[in-house]
Parts: sequence; C-alpha cells; structure tokens
Amino acid sequence: MFQSLYARLSLALIGLFLVIGLLYTLITLVTTNRYMQEITQHFNQDLAQRIVADRRLVIDGEMNDLALKKTFSDYMDINPSIEIYLLDKQGTILAFSADAGKVKRKQVDLAPIEAFLRGEGFPLLGDDPRSHERRKAFSVTEVPAGDMPAGYLYVVLRGEEYDNAEQAVLDSYALRYSAGSVAVSMGFGLLTGLLLFHWLTRRLQRLSSVMTAFQQSGFTSHQQFPERFDPGGDEVERLGAAFEEMAQRIADQWGQLKQQDKLRRELVAQVSHDLRTPLAVLHGYLETLHMEQGERDGESQQDYLSIALKQSERLKGMLEDLFELAQLEARETKPVCEPMALAELVQDVIQKFQLPAQQHQVEVKWHLPQSPPQVKADFAMTERVLDNLIGNAIDHCEAGGRVTLNISQQADFALVEVMDDGQGIDEAELSHLFEPFFRKRKQGKEGGHAGLGLAIARRMVELQGGTISATNNPHGGACFSFTLPLA
Repeated sequence: MFQSLYARLSLALIGLFLVIGLLYTLITLVTTNRYMQEITQHFNQDLAQRIVADRRLVIDGEMNDLALKKTFSDYMDINPSIEIYLLDKQGTILAFSADAGKVKRKQVDLAPIEAFLRGEGFPLLGDDPRSHERRKAFSVTEVPAGDMPAGYLYVVLRGEEYDNAEQAVLDSYALRYSAGSVAVSMGFGLLTGLLLFHWLTRRLQRLSSVMTAFQQSGFTSHQQFPERFDPGGDEVERLGAAFEEMAQRIADQWGQLKQQDKLRRELVAQVSHDLRTPLAVLHGYLETLHMEQGERDGESQQDYLSIALKQSERLKGMLEDLFELAQLEARETKPVCEPMALAELVQDVIQKFQLPAQQHQVEVKWHLPQSPPQVKADFAMTERVLDNLIGNAIDHCEAGGRVTLNISQQADFALVEVMDDGQGIDEAELSHLFEPFFRKRKQGKEGGHAGLGLAIARRMVELQGGTISATNNPHGGACFSFTLPLA
C-alpha cells in the first residue's frame, strides 16, 4: 500500500501535520497558561499588602483575629478566584479562607515567597495548599508583629473557583469552535500538500512506469516518454534524461550482444568445418602410412608425408590466424604507432613478393607521389596488412596479369590502393569480404586459408585509426584500399 513514493510522502505529511498540531496545541496551552499567570501576578502583586493595610489585620503589633476572619469571608464573596492563607515564619499554614476539607498541605515552600519579596521576575509559582503537585501564581506580604514579622499573608491568585471557571471555558462552544477552525485549517493544508505532492511526483510516477516496462521487456524495448526531459533541468529531469540515454544504450548493446552471439555460433560452426578438412586429410594419410608400413616404396611414402606436412602447415596457419584475430578483437594486441615512411615499407613488401609474383606470372608495379607522405602507424601491423592484400591480389590474378599499388595523400590521411586485373568480386560479396571465415574462391581452385586474412587486416587498420574497403574496378579486377593517419 505504501510502496510508492507518493504514498510515503503523503503518510509523512499526515504524520508531520499531526505532530505539528499536537505541538501547537501543547505550546499554546503552556504559553497561554504561563502568560495568564504572569499577567495575573503582575496586576495583583500588591494584593496581599493591600489586604493587610485596608483590613487592619495588625493592631498594636498584634494579629486581629476577628478582622482576619471577616477578610476571609468578604474576599471570598467579592473575588472567589483567590484563596487567602496565613503562614508563620516557617511556612506552616495557620489559617485560611478555603474549605478545611480541601486543604491538603500543612506547609508551603518559602523559597518562592522569599524570591517574590526580593522582587525577582514574574511569573513566580508557589505551592498550592489544595494539592501536593500543583504550583500557582500568588501574592504575599509580611504580617508584622512588633519588631519581628509574625508571618506571611499568602494569597493564591487562581484558586479552585478559577480552575472550575477555566474548565468551563475550555468546554464552551467558543473554544470548540476555535479548535474546529484549527482542524479545518490543518485539513486544508494537508489536502493542499497532498495535491502538491501529486503534482511534484507525477513525472517520477511516469518515469517509474516506463522503467518497469523496460525491465519487463527484458531490457530490449524502450518506450519514449510523453514529454522530453531536459538534461539541464531539475533532479527529476536529469534522472529521466540519464535513464533515456542509459536505456537506449542498453538496448543497442543488447542488440549488439545478440548479433555477436549469432556471429559466435557461426564462427564456431565455421571453425569446426574449416579445421575438419585439413585435419581429416592429415589423419587419413598418416593412418595409411601406419597401416601400410613396409608395403610402399620410399617415393610413395615421401609423397604421403609431403601431403600430410602440407595439410599440417595449412592447419597451423588457420589456428594462428584464428588466435591472432581473437587477440585483436579482445584488444589484447595494441598498436605501437610512430612516424614512419610509408613508401619505404611498401617497396620492401613488394620486393618480398617479387618471387611469388614471377611464379604466378604476375607483374607487380607501384606508383609513388613525388613527396611520399609520412604516417603515424604500427610498422608490423601495416606490413601485415600489405602482405595480406598483395598476396590476395597475386592469388586472384591469371597468368600474365598485373597488380598495381598506388600511394596518395588525402586531406589528413594517406591512401594506399592495391588493384588487380582479375575477375573482380561479386556485388553480393563486397559487403561480406571483411567478415571472419568469408573467402572468395577462384573457380576450380580451393583456397589454402580459413578466410581470416581480410578480417585481421580490417581490425589492424581500425586499431591504427584508419579505414579499409573494397570495390570493383570499372575495367575489371578488384581494388582494396586503406587509410592511415598522417604523422
């Protein structure tokens, strides 16, 4: 019931209003009572002294008992809210105007009386002879008898009659009406606060519903908010904007994870397929040699061993390419980029391929600008990319074909193009060339690799801050190009 923020805020507001109402009532009662006591004591501070003087309670240094009794009687009739007590010097009650059965104390504390006589600030509360716990405002004066005071005339200003009248007022219609007004005011304030809380938390409620829907969708489907959150707004708007960005990123990453999982399954299947062929051939020839020991001549055995060795080397190359690609994808292999002369590296790589090109009867040419560009790249990675592209170009050229390399400078990067005049690439295959295990086989000829070379080349170029692409030449053949940032 109280799981939502609005419900908890409402409950907190109700509790706060109740506490404030109780504190207000308590403080009002206490302060009002103290105020009335101070006012009463201030205006009646000389009352005891006037009673002694006006009623001639002391005549020739002796207490006039008859005048004392008549004073008690008259003042109880004129002002029933006061009570008069005669005390000795130790505070013992000698006589009083109240009913005898209602006086519970025999003695009152002298400390407040002495403070009153010293003129200390009001209100000063003294003992109420009618109760062992209550303390009330009073007026007091010394009652002289010769040279020494005989005692004190102690006047309680708010006696039992006053308490009864006060209780009647508390129970009156006016006080109940005042309490009702306070209750109505608090109810109106509470209702206004609840409406304000609802208005302030409505965006949080919508945000919560959208977040719940996003969770229930498996973090794949994100509903847009009906209103746009401003990243520079208040806390709720910043929270909503952050959630929208986070949800969009999670949804994108979830899609990428699904795609990566699909590619992983395809990768495992392709690896199993490509490794099975050379492994089966290798196993078959070795098994044949083992079973036919002594039955074949040396030349035949040498042919079998050569074939097995060739398949073993092919298998080794596949595994090395696979491990290299895995390291690049995991970013375990990082480039060490430094300024270098790209033209010199291209010439060195071309010299390395002169012999394989002559064996395939393919001519390799290159065109360099007058001012070859300096690039910031990893030497080993760039050489590996050139090896792959030039080797592929030679493999896909017919006898008498040509491979051409061009280097040019484009804005803030250097462009390297490797072109051949072979059969070109099917348009449907262009977008898949740089995917792992995709390879274009020449008709009637099986490739000796697993189709990872171009995927490795793409990753190496991207790690160095460049791009790589493939197109078909208008006059036949293919063109592979990649860029590297200038030094």
